[in-house]
Amino acid sequence: MSSLLREEMQRVLFRPAKQRLVEFIEIEEPTEGRHFLCVSVGKNKVVQLSIVQCQMSQVALKSGSKKSQTKRSSIQECYVRTEIWGLQDLTLVDGRDPDADDPCFLLHFDNVRTVTAVSCSAKYSIVRALVALCDQHCQRALPLRNFDCAYIKPTTFYSNRGDCVVISQICFYALNLVCLSMCPVPLDA
Repeated sequence: MSSLLREEMQRVLFRPAKQRLVEFIEIEEPTEGRHFLCVSVGKNKVVQLSIVQCQMSQVALKSGSKKSQTKRSSIQECYVRTEIWGLQDLTLVDGRDPDADDPCFLLHFDNVRTVTAVSCSAKYSIVRALVALCDQHCQRALPLRNFDCAYIKPTTFYSNRGDCVVISQICFYALNLVCLSMCPVPLDA
């Protein structure tokens, strides 16, 4: 489903603007409709963050020959960018609480924009993309606060922090704990 949604947003919204959609997550907003936080790169290598609202609109379609013109209505999704920022204007990403399962985070531009993702994994996914794009296109490290950096920044062993790698790391830690719990403990003091 997300790949179809990505292709549709790329075709309708980003390709006409000569941009490539790099990453997006669904977010919760107070207004009706579905909302997405999108990260795109233009041909001039400018990275933009935008809030995209998906609205349903009814479209009247004409069909048939000239003699028998019939009208029917169809529901069509319409994507609209409601807010746009440049990645170079992003001064800080604040995860609010690294120890809680909180999908909310703060984007610090001239003003602070609160974003609530639909899940914590979506929050970390978009932050990983922002960190990589900032390193690549802005030649600076993106300041992060209140994130578990082990899930964001690659280490020497883990070069790509995808969700599968994170799950593998958790399984590796769990296996180590099981092995340690099976070791005999000397009773001599």
